[in-house]
Amino acid sequence: MTQPCTMDTPLKVNLGAKTAKAMADHLDLHTVGDLLYHFPRRYDQRGEHTDIRSLEVGEQVTVLGQVRRTTVRPMRQRRGKLLEVVVEDGTGGTLTLTFFGNQAWRERDLKPGRWGLFAGKVTEFRGVRQLNGPEYVLLGDGAADGEVAAEDPVEEFAGALIPVYPAAAAVPTWVIARCVRTVLDVLTPPEDPMPAAVRASRNLLGLHPALRQIHRPADEPELFQARRRLKWDEAFAVQLTLVQRKLRAADWPARPRPRADAGLLAAFDARLPYELTDGQRRIGEEIAADLSTAHPMHRLLQGEVGSGKTVCALRAMLQVVDAGGQAALLAPTEVLAAQHHRGIQELLGPLGRAGELDGDPAGTRVTLVTGSLGAAARRAALDEVRDGRAGIVIGTHALLYEGVDFADLGLVVVDEQHRFGVEQRDALRAKAEQPPHVLVMTATPIPRTVAMTVYGDLEVSALTQLPGGRSPIVSHVVPAAEKPAFLERAWRRVREEVAAGHQAYVVCPRIGDATGTGADEEPSGDGDDPGARRPPLAVTEVAPLLADGPLHGLRIEVLHGRLPADAKDAVMRAFAAGDVDVLVATTVVEVGVNVPNATVMIVLDADRFGVSQLHQLRGRVGRGSAAGLCLLVTDAADGTPARERLDAVASTTDGFRLAELDLEQRREGDVLGATQSGRRSHLRLLSLLRDADLIGQARAEAIDLLGDDPELTRHPALAASVGTLVDAERAEYLEKG
Repeated sequence: MTQPCTMDTPLKVNLGAKTAKAMADHLDLHTVGDLLYHFPRRYDQRGEHTDIRSLEVGEQVTVLGQVRRTTVRPMRQRRGKLLEVVVEDGTGGTLTLTFFGNQAWRERDLKPGRWGLFAGKVTEFRGVRQLNGPEYVLLGDGAADGEVAAEDPVEEFAGALIPVYPAAAAVPTWVIARCVRTVLDVLTPPEDPMPAAVRASRNLLGLHPALRQIHRPADEPELFQARRRLKWDEAFAVQLTLVQRKLRAADWPARPRPRADAGLLAAFDARLPYELTDGQRRIGEEIAADLSTAHPMHRLLQGEVGSGKTVCALRAMLQVVDAGGQAALLAPTEVLAAQHHRGIQELLGPLGRAGELDGDPAGTRVTLVTGSLGAAARRAALDEVRDGRAGIVIGTHALLYEGVDFADLGLVVVDEQHRFGVEQRDALRAKAEQPPHVLVMTATPIPRTVAMTVYGDLEVSALTQLPGGRSPIVSHVVPAAEKPAFLERAWRRVREEVAAGHQAYVVCPRIGDATGTGADEEPSGDGDDPGARRPPLAVTEVAPLLADGPLHGLRIEVLHGRLPADAKDAVMRAFAAGDVDVLVATTVVEVGVNVPNATVMIVLDADRFGVSQLHQLRGRVGRGSAAGLCLLVTDAADGTPARERLDAVASTTDGFRLAELDLEQRREGDVLGATQSGRRSHLRLLSLLRDADLIGQARAEAIDLLGDDPELTRHPALAASVGTLVDAERAEYLEKG
């Protein structure tokens, strides 16, 4: 009889040192609580199918299947025999298991009709999907792979629902199931931190039965009850954290920056060559009201590419300058910072050139601070920031360095927030005597539940109306492997656009060269695995091939994150001036780059990019009067998830729909993402898309509970539970996001 355990008991106490070490090394599981919060990925049922046809080469999988036939034949290249076992998923999808060597006992085990769980890495040989030498456990009469446990593993799968866990080759799913049963049988029921009133009003299962039922459900209703309770815990923990942060922030002091009747903002509005959209006016009023209060604004401004967010942000900055303060705009790259600087100077005209011959004496100065400034230019820029002559300061991470001192920082505008870490935003805030007002801009459409969950401590404004003059973007998938002629036509289309006086982007997922992975470069895959995909196409390899091949004679330049800052700026200036026909780049062009004359974009290895990333990329074309064209080139086969994702991107320009699709297709686990320290989080089940109603209910309950007990002093067990689910680092991330 194993000794009793609690959630904090080390696994070696109940599972033994060898198994505990395997759990720690391969799955990062150390305590009983870690193991019990390692929930099944899915539940299989004998007679129901695992969709074998959807398996991708290179995936580590666990498949529930039924043996259809076995074949033994001599090996051609060496002595011994090869055992081939064909298993079926119940819908006609088949998978071949291969075992090398003389293994007659496996042939006796793997009789036609037997059901089993088979775990291994998917490979392909002559068009046939395979698992080579998989581990397995057979269901029904206790026959199992002799290399697994000596004890009968079938007890773990006695119920109708068979749990399949996120596993590792050294710790397959049935070993995890056996370990879970071992600790559940002797677990001292943990204290339930959920207030009894909340449990009753929301009809929630107790914590101990929920943990038991999620691992060993007798039927679907039991599983539903368990998942609902544990999802609630996750949603409630996040919402309690966010609502607490929002309540605390509401008590912080900030200097009010009310709108002036006459000043820079009024003069700017008067010289605008176009009318603001209704959305821009409405959001302008919301921001103006926030800036006028004695508490710091925390607002998220989201809008499609080209919806006019920069003008909204500039009007907020001018309101702060009118009130005697300074505004800082943080951009994610030097290319984008320089472009913002040029764009804002153009918008302001003489109003942004105070102190210069053609400047307006009543205006201000717009100063750029980046790491690549020369010594003299840097000293001059820092002097303008320090003495307050620079009302608007634009920069990258260079703004965070020692020696960048503001006279009176009143507003921080963060462009494309997801590109900045917590520490960087915190460092800029520390440069103000009182917390500055904060406006976060993103062109990534954010579904309502994501805004409620990840940005739940921010007020959210959305620009949904595009200004006039934007042209439609048409997107098509180019299946290069199936139809090479389509790719040849794509390059001809680039030549046609250039001949018509336009320009083009070619986007690659990787920089290239042998110097390793760059800042805007994906890892190149599985190395020496023969079943792995080839490395992604690279800028430095593709550009010369195009110059010598289909785009010979055109003016081609490259742009990527490893170029020196002055070289990047020179390339972008040349492209913007029309001196470059084709820009071969990485995703460094994803945000903010504005060249209205660019009309076509070809994305190579498009299946290597996320849905929202592709939507951002194609927003670089069609920014002028000519229509935009985006061609998504892929080797992904028709019917695969990767191809379906690209087809979806090509089928709509609705960014909010695509953002939801991104959530559906992404593996949903930790909704707050990995932390910089890599510490594990217990957020596992919550789906931002499917659990929208539950997240809304959790937020309402959190507001109600914290209204009476803002620091949870009357609910210490709940406070501790929140700390486990949303650790200090994630709470800090949420606060500073």
